[in-house]
Amino acid sequence: MNADEDELLSRSAREPDAFEALVVAVSPHLHGYLARRAPQAADDLLAEVWLRAFAGRTGFDAARGTARAWLFGVARHVLAGHWRRLGQDRPDPHPPEPGSDPWQAVDQRLDAAACAPLLRETLAGLPAVERELLLLVAWEQLTPAEAADVVGIPAGTARSRLHRARGRLRTALATTDSYSLSGEMT
Repeated sequence: MNADEDELLSRSAREPDAFEALVVAVSPHLHGYLARRAPQAADDLLAEVWLRAFAGRTGFDAARGTARAWLFGVARHVLAGHWRRLGQDRPDPHPPEPGSDPWQAVDQRLDAAACAPLLRETLAGLPAVERELLLLVAWEQLTPAEAADVVGIPAGTARSRLHRARGRLRTALATTDSYSLSGEMT
């Protein structure tokens, strides 16, 4: 899929109509990225991402990375501008919980719900770049190299920071094994 996206973005510099197919292919992924970080503004931010991407499409260089990584980089810059306008350096580390699901009878979902506060706290405690790398790989399903392009660091550095972030999450989650869902020691 990324090769098609790379080709569409490169071609759109000569044939602007090719950009439309790229918008259709990547919009759901970019919208998800934005909605998880700025839910109320995601639609407007996505529009701004596409405006900036269209205006800057001739600057895309496939030799420096994938179209998807370039687009997520544009989205990251748009999001950073949004947070600056709101007077924040970064988003609220404790975003509101999604709407409650009345059918949480499955054990895995209950376990996940019990771990959610610890996960949010651990993620909030990670350095910003480590958190962003982890979320780009886990949520947006970018490769570590693509995530490195998005945040503007070398791929090797990204892999190292991603490893460190995953280790911190593993360590934090290991402490939940000794607690029941009610928070009591078992």
